[in-house]
Amino acid sequence: MILTPIPRAQLAAALDRFAAQLDDRDGHAAFVRIRMTSSERATGDVAERHRRQALKLAEHFGMPVHPPGTRPGFNWDGAALDVDTEAYVILHEIAHFVLAPPERRRLVDFGLGPGPDTRERAAAESAAVIPLLGREADEGEASLLGILWEASLGQPALASFLDQNWLEGLERSAALHFTQVFARLQRRGLTALRLLPD
Repeated sequence: MILTPIPRAQLAAALDRFAAQLDDRDGHAAFVRIRMTSSERATGDVAERHRRQALKLAEHFGMPVHPPGTRPGFNWDGAALDVDTEAYVILHEIAHFVLAPPERRRLVDFGLGPGPDTRERAAAESAAVIPLLGREADEGEASLLGILWEASLGQPALASFLDQNWLEGLERSAALHFTQVFARLQRRGLTALRLLPD
């Protein structure tokens, strides 16, 4: 959900202002790749192709998946991924899986509390082991990592960038936040596109 929607006519100028504030060369290059993608979600056959690409990435990282139609109460139930959702949601959950230490991979919603799509919210909240500030940091990293993968796969990364509020605080801290989160991912070696399967 976008906190502060940007009218379509103003989007290009807002993205220009954001780009102008990025003083890290690698972060700026990553944003350029994100910006080159669509700001509209895929539909129909294209969306299904994107979903299959995302599931291929889950397999690449050794992330178990539920059979289609399982309908677990969580996107990640501590054992396997719900595959009956959009590509960008799957990529976001894969990012959480990659970022989580082994002990948190066994917890529903990675011990972060309920996500937007969690149906069993009380169970997810009771499984939370990360304090609120830690949750925010983890969510930021998973968000950006998923968006970077979307861009690399030619999926609508810009749609996720906007939907996940990366332009919020555009005149204050948005670019700095992006740069800091990107740097944390870079230190972990997670921004190299060669990590993606062919």
